[in-house]
Amino acid sequence: MATAPRRRFSVRLGLADDTGDALHEGVPDHLLRPLQQWVYQMAERSNRYIGKTMCLRLRLTVPAKTNASWRLSQQEGIELLDAVDEILAFLIEMDVRDHYEVHALGNLLDDAGSAYRVTDDNSGLELRVSTGVSEAMRQTIADATALTSTGSASDHLTTAWRAAYGLHPDPERAYSEAIKAVECAAHAVIQPNHKRATLGTMLGELKGPARPKFTTVLTTTDTKDPIAPVEELVRALWDGQTSRHGKQTPTAPETLEAARASVHLAATLVQWFSSGAVVRTP
Repeated sequence: MATAPRRRFSVRLGLADDTGDALHEGVPDHLLRPLQQWVYQMAERSNRYIGKTMCLRLRLTVPAKTNASWRLSQQEGIELLDAVDEILAFLIEMDVRDHYEVHALGNLLDDAGSAYRVTDDNSGLELRVSTGVSEAMRQTIADATALTSTGSASDHLTTAWRAAYGLHPDPERAYSEAIKAVECAAHAVIQPNHKRATLGTMLGELKGPARPKFTTVLTTTDTKDPIAPVEELVRALWDGQTSRHGKQTPTAPETLEAARASVHLAATLVQWFSSGAVVRTP
Protein backbone atom coordinates (compact mmCIF):
# COMPACT_ATOMS: atom_id res chain seq x y z
CA MET A 1 0.00 0.00 0.00
CA ALA A 2 1.35 3.44 -0.90
CA THR A 3 2.12 5.78 1.99
CA ALA A 4 1.88 9.55 1.97
CA PRO A 5 5.05 11.06 0.47
CA ARG A 6 7.40 12.87 2.83
CA ARG A 7 7.10 16.63 2.45
CA ARG A 8 10.14 18.26 0.93
CA PHE A 9 12.53 20.19 3.16
CA SER A 10 11.78 23.42 1.28
CA VAL A 11 8.04 22.86 1.81
CA ARG A 12 8.53 22.23 5.51
CA LEU A 13 10.39 25.54 5.70
CA GLY A 14 7.54 27.28 3.89
CA LEU A 15 9.78 28.23 0.95
CA ALA A 16 7.89 26.22 -1.69
CA ASP A 17 4.34 25.07 -2.41
CA ASP A 18 3.41 21.54 -1.41
CA THR A 19 2.51 19.54 -4.53
CA GLY A 20 3.44 16.14 -3.11
CA ASP A 21 -0.10 14.72 -3.33
CA ALA A 22 -0.62 15.66 -6.99
CA LEU A 23 -1.10 12.64 -9.27
CA HIS A 24 0.43 12.65 -12.73
CA GLU A 25 -1.62 11.53 -15.73
CA GLY A 26 0.11 9.70 -18.58
CA VAL A 27 3.88 9.31 -18.27
CA PRO A 28 5.52 12.44 -16.87
CA ASP A 29 9.17 13.17 -17.67
CA HIS A 30 10.45 11.96 -14.31
CA LEU A 31 8.80 8.57 -14.85
CA LEU A 32 9.58 8.05 -18.53
CA ARG A 33 13.07 6.57 -18.39
CA PRO A 34 12.50 4.37 -15.30
CA LEU A 35 9.33 2.96 -16.85
CA GLN A 36 11.06 2.35 -20.19
CA GLN A 37 13.83 0.52 -18.36
CA TRP A 38 11.26 -1.67 -16.58
CA VAL A 39 9.60 -2.54 -19.90
CA TYR A 40 12.95 -3.39 -21.49
CA GLN A 41 14.02 -5.65 -18.61
CA MET A 42 10.72 -7.53 -18.66
CA ALA A 43 10.71 -7.80 -22.47
CA GLU A 44 14.17 -9.37 -22.46
CA ARG A 45 12.97 -12.31 -20.35
CA SER A 46 12.61 -15.80 -21.81
CA ASN A 47 15.18 -15.17 -24.54
CA ARG A 48 13.38 -11.98 -25.62
CA TYR A 49 10.17 -13.94 -26.21
CA ILE A 50 8.09 -11.46 -24.19
CA GLY A 51 9.39 -8.51 -26.20
CA LYS A 52 8.64 -10.16 -29.52
CA THR A 53 5.18 -11.22 -28.40
CA MET A 54 4.30 -7.79 -27.01
CA CYS A 55 5.31 -6.07 -30.25
CA LEU A 56 3.03 -8.39 -32.18
CA ARG A 57 0.10 -7.84 -29.84
CA LEU A 58 0.54 -4.09 -29.83
CA ARG A 59 1.03 -4.09 -33.61
CA LEU A 60 4.48 -2.50 -33.38
CA THR A 61 6.64 -2.87 -36.47
CA VAL A 62 10.17 -3.98 -35.61
CA PRO A 63 12.72 -2.97 -38.29
CA ALA A 64 15.32 -5.48 -39.45
CA LYS A 65 18.29 -5.91 -37.09
CA THR A 66 16.36 -4.15 -34.32
CA ASN A 67 15.87 -5.63 -30.87
CA ALA A 68 12.12 -6.07 -30.29
CA SER A 69 12.57 -5.42 -26.57
CA TRP A 70 14.27 -2.11 -27.30
CA ARG A 71 11.54 -1.19 -29.81
CA LEU A 72 8.87 -1.92 -27.24
CA SER A 73 10.60 0.05 -24.51
CA GLN A 74 10.91 3.21 -26.61
CA GLN A 75 7.18 3.93 -26.45
CA GLU A 76 6.03 7.08 -24.66
CA GLY A 77 2.81 8.32 -23.09
CA ILE A 78 -0.24 6.08 -23.31
CA GLU A 79 1.58 3.73 -25.71
CA LEU A 80 4.18 3.03 -23.00
CA LEU A 81 1.42 2.40 -20.47
CA ASP A 82 -0.17 0.03 -23.00
CA ALA A 83 3.11 -1.90 -23.10
CA VAL A 84 3.22 -2.13 -19.30
CA ASP A 85 -0.44 -3.19 -19.15
CA GLU A 86 0.08 -5.86 -21.83
CA ILE A 87 3.17 -7.27 -20.11
CA LEU A 88 1.27 -7.61 -16.83
CA ALA A 89 -1.60 -9.41 -18.55
CA PHE A 90 0.87 -11.70 -20.34
CA LEU A 91 2.56 -12.66 -17.06
CA ILE A 92 -0.82 -13.77 -15.72
CA GLU A 93 -1.37 -15.81 -18.89
CA MET A 94 1.93 -17.55 -18.19
CA ASP A 95 0.82 -18.05 -14.56
CA VAL A 96 3.67 -15.93 -13.21
CA ARG A 97 2.33 -14.33 -10.04
CA ASP A 98 3.82 -12.32 -7.18
CA HIS A 99 6.78 -11.54 -9.38
CA TYR A 100 9.49 -9.36 -7.82
CA GLU A 101 9.54 -7.10 -10.87
CA VAL A 102 5.77 -6.57 -10.64
CA HIS A 103 6.15 -5.50 -7.03
CA ALA A 104 8.96 -3.19 -8.09
CA LEU A 105 6.68 -1.68 -10.76
CA GLY A 106 4.05 -0.95 -8.13
CA ASN A 107 6.60 0.86 -6.01
CA LEU A 108 7.85 2.75 -9.06
CA LEU A 109 4.37 4.05 -9.89
CA ASP A 110 3.71 4.93 -6.25
CA ASP A 111 6.98 6.79 -5.79
CA ALA A 112 6.52 8.73 -9.04
CA GLY A 113 3.02 9.86 -8.06
CA SER A 114 1.46 8.16 -11.08
CA ALA A 115 -2.30 8.36 -11.53
CA TYR A 116 -2.15 4.64 -12.30
CA ARG A 117 -1.44 1.60 -10.16
CA VAL A 118 -1.07 -2.14 -10.63
CA THR A 119 -4.39 -3.96 -10.10
CA ASP A 120 -4.77 -6.12 -7.03
CA ASP A 121 -4.43 -9.31 -9.09
CA ASN A 122 -1.40 -7.92 -11.00
CA SER A 123 -3.22 -8.35 -14.32
CA GLY A 124 -2.87 -4.79 -15.58
CA LEU A 125 -3.06 -1.09 -14.75
CA GLU A 126 -5.97 0.88 -13.36
CA LEU A 127 -6.68 4.44 -12.34
CA ARG A 128 -5.73 5.17 -8.76
CA VAL A 129 -8.63 5.92 -6.41
CA SER A 130 -8.66 6.75 -2.71
CA THR A 131 -7.56 3.91 -0.46
CA GLY A 132 -10.80 3.80 1.50
CA VAL A 133 -12.93 3.44 -1.63
CA SER A 134 -10.79 0.70 -3.15
CA GLU A 135 -10.62 -1.24 0.13
CA ALA A 136 -14.40 -1.08 0.52
CA MET A 137 -14.80 -2.42 -3.02
CA ARG A 138 -12.35 -5.26 -2.35
CA GLN A 139 -14.21 -6.23 0.82
CA THR A 140 -17.59 -6.21 -0.94
CA ILE A 141 -16.22 -8.44 -3.71
CA ALA A 142 -14.65 -10.80 -1.16
CA ASP A 143 -17.88 -11.05 0.85
CA ALA A 144 -19.94 -11.75 -2.28
CA THR A 145 -17.45 -14.36 -3.43
CA ALA A 146 -17.89 -16.28 -0.19
CA LEU A 147 -21.66 -16.62 -0.68
CA THR A 148 -23.38 -19.02 -3.07
CA SER A 149 -26.63 -17.04 -2.84
CA THR A 150 -25.13 -14.09 -4.71
CA GLY A 151 -24.22 -16.13 -7.78
CA SER A 152 -21.59 -14.43 -9.92
CA ALA A 153 -22.11 -10.98 -8.39
CA SER A 154 -18.44 -10.69 -7.41
CA ASP A 155 -17.27 -11.51 -10.94
CA HIS A 156 -19.56 -8.92 -12.49
CA LEU A 157 -18.57 -6.30 -9.93
CA THR A 158 -14.89 -6.98 -10.57
CA THR A 159 -15.41 -6.64 -14.32
CA ALA A 160 -17.42 -3.44 -13.82
CA TRP A 161 -14.62 -1.92 -11.72
CA ARG A 162 -12.00 -2.76 -14.34
CA ALA A 163 -14.14 -1.36 -17.14
CA ALA A 164 -14.64 1.85 -15.17
CA TYR A 165 -11.10 2.38 -13.91
CA GLY A 166 -8.89 0.42 -16.32
CA LEU A 167 -6.30 1.98 -18.60
CA HIS A 168 -8.89 2.19 -21.39
CA PRO A 169 -12.30 2.62 -19.71
CA ASP A 170 -15.43 1.13 -21.26
CA PRO A 171 -18.41 3.01 -19.73
CA GLU A 172 -21.13 0.90 -21.36
CA ARG A 173 -19.50 -2.34 -20.20
CA ALA A 174 -18.98 -0.93 -16.71
CA TYR A 175 -22.64 0.08 -16.36
CA SER A 176 -23.93 -3.18 -17.79
CA GLU A 177 -21.77 -5.29 -15.49
CA ALA A 178 -22.77 -3.16 -12.49
CA ILE A 179 -26.43 -3.97 -13.15
CA LYS A 180 -25.64 -7.68 -13.56
CA ALA A 181 -23.83 -7.66 -10.21
CA VAL A 182 -26.90 -6.31 -8.43
CA GLU A 183 -29.21 -8.71 -10.27
CA CYS A 184 -27.10 -11.63 -9.03
CA ALA A 185 -26.97 -10.37 -5.45
CA ALA A 186 -30.66 -9.45 -5.23
CA HIS A 187 -32.11 -12.45 -7.06
CA ALA A 188 -32.29 -14.78 -4.05
CA VAL A 189 -33.95 -12.08 -1.94
CA ILE A 190 -36.43 -10.45 -4.31
CA GLN A 191 -37.39 -13.04 -6.96
CA PRO A 192 -35.77 -16.39 -6.13
CA ASN A 193 -38.33 -18.35 -8.16
CA HIS A 194 -38.11 -16.18 -11.27
CA LYS A 195 -35.47 -17.77 -13.49
CA ARG A 196 -35.37 -14.83 -15.91
CA ALA A 197 -35.48 -12.08 -13.32
CA THR A 198 -33.93 -8.73 -14.18
CA LEU A 199 -33.53 -5.56 -12.19
CA GLY A 200 -36.65 -4.35 -14.01
CA THR A 201 -38.80 -7.31 -12.92
CA MET A 202 -37.40 -7.00 -9.40
CA LEU A 203 -38.57 -3.40 -9.28
CA GLY A 204 -41.99 -4.64 -10.30
CA GLU A 205 -41.90 -7.13 -7.42
CA LEU A 206 -41.03 -4.39 -4.96
CA LYS A 207 -43.97 -2.30 -6.19
CA GLY A 208 -46.39 -5.24 -6.11
CA PRO A 209 -48.44 -7.01 -3.42
CA ALA A 210 -45.28 -8.53 -1.88
CA ARG A 211 -43.85 -5.13 -0.92
CA PRO A 212 -44.83 -5.35 2.79
CA LYS A 213 -42.72 -8.51 3.08
CA PHE A 214 -39.48 -6.67 2.34
CA THR A 215 -37.56 -4.87 5.04
CA THR A 216 -34.12 -3.48 5.77
CA VAL A 217 -31.98 -2.73 8.78
CA LEU A 218 -32.23 0.97 7.93
CA THR A 219 -34.36 3.21 10.07
CA THR A 220 -36.54 5.40 7.88
CA THR A 221 -38.81 8.31 8.68
CA ASP A 222 -41.70 6.32 7.26
CA THR A 223 -41.53 3.06 9.20
CA LYS A 224 -44.45 1.70 7.20
CA ASP A 225 -42.30 1.54 4.07
CA PRO A 226 -38.76 0.45 5.08
CA ILE A 227 -37.91 -0.85 1.60
CA ALA A 228 -38.29 2.61 -0.01
CA PRO A 229 -34.56 3.53 0.17
CA VAL A 230 -33.57 0.25 -1.49
CA GLU A 231 -36.14 0.72 -4.23
CA GLU A 232 -34.88 4.23 -4.94
CA LEU A 233 -31.28 3.06 -5.31
CA VAL A 234 -32.25 0.11 -7.51
CA ARG A 235 -34.43 2.36 -9.68
CA ALA A 236 -31.68 4.96 -10.00
CA LEU A 237 -29.29 2.26 -11.26
CA TRP A 238 -31.84 0.70 -13.62
CA ASP A 239 -33.25 3.91 -15.08
CA GLY A 240 -29.82 5.49 -15.42
CA GLN A 241 -28.65 3.02 -18.07
CA THR A 242 -29.21 4.94 -21.29
CA SER A 243 -27.84 2.39 -23.77
CA ARG A 244 -29.87 -0.67 -22.74
CA HIS A 245 -32.39 -0.56 -25.58
CA GLY A 246 -32.46 0.85 -29.08
CA LYS A 247 -35.28 3.06 -30.33
CA GLN A 248 -36.08 5.59 -33.04
CA THR A 249 -34.09 8.34 -31.38
CA PRO A 250 -30.28 8.01 -31.18
CA THR A 251 -29.02 5.77 -28.41
CA ALA A 252 -27.10 7.73 -25.79
CA PRO A 253 -24.10 5.82 -24.41
CA GLU A 254 -23.31 6.11 -20.72
CA THR A 255 -20.74 8.72 -19.79
CA LEU A 256 -17.65 7.63 -17.90
CA GLU A 257 -18.78 9.63 -14.88
CA ALA A 258 -22.17 7.90 -14.88
CA ALA A 259 -20.56 4.50 -15.32
CA ARG A 260 -18.23 5.00 -12.37
CA ALA A 261 -21.13 6.22 -10.24
CA SER A 262 -23.09 3.10 -11.22
CA VAL A 263 -20.24 0.84 -10.10
CA HIS A 264 -20.13 2.41 -6.65
CA LEU A 265 -23.92 2.33 -6.40
CA ALA A 266 -23.88 -1.33 -7.40
CA ALA A 267 -21.24 -2.09 -4.78
CA THR A 268 -23.49 -0.61 -2.10
CA LEU A 269 -26.47 -2.68 -3.21
CA VAL A 270 -24.42 -5.88 -3.52
CA GLN A 271 -23.15 -5.34 0.01
CA TRP A 272 -26.67 -4.75 1.33
CA PHE A 273 -28.11 -7.86 -0.27
CA SER A 274 -25.16 -10.12 0.50
CA SER A 275 -24.88 -9.02 4.15
CA GLY A 276 -28.55 -9.54 4.99
CA ALA A 277 -29.28 -5.82 5.31
CA VAL A 278 -32.23 -6.40 2.94
CA VAL A 279 -34.47 -9.39 3.64
CA ARG A 280 -37.78 -10.85 2.59
CA THR A 281 -39.98 -12.32 5.30
CA PRO A 282 -42.04 -15.46 4.62
